[in-house]
Amino acid sequence: MTRSEGEQLPEHTYRVTRDDLVRYAAASGDQNPIHQDEAVATAVGLPGVIAHGMYTLALAARSADAWAGGPGRVRDLGAKFTKPVVVPAGDEGALVTVAGTVRAVAEDGAVTVALEVTCAGEKVLGGATAVLDG
Repeated sequence: MTRSEGEQLPEHTYRVTRDDLVRYAAASGDQNPIHQDEAVATAVGLPGVIAHGMYTLALAARSADAWAGGPGRVRDLGAKFTKPVVVPAGDEGALVTVAGTVRAVAEDGAVTVALEVTCAGEKVLGGATAVLDG
């Protein structure tokens, strides 16, 4: 992977459905009902069922791996969960888009990427960055 500072990386868009959230909950052990039950989510003040923050971050990592040429290339990943991804019922789900800009390229070839992760035009992760093996 040869990248240069300022390079814009291709966007990746992922459809997130409630079925995805059920499967993620089973795999992660995070069975918090705000990720599956509309009534519980709205009762605690959320606009509806929301995706797990770590699921959203995993989509960012998936994009970063794709940019780097394959799985296991993410050396470091971080972000703040700034806005929930609301996932409506049905097959349409929510669309999460991950874009990136190369911020730095190290001597060893490692690439630091600033990530922009959005849903419905709103940023859902703040300060998101990934360091990828070169």
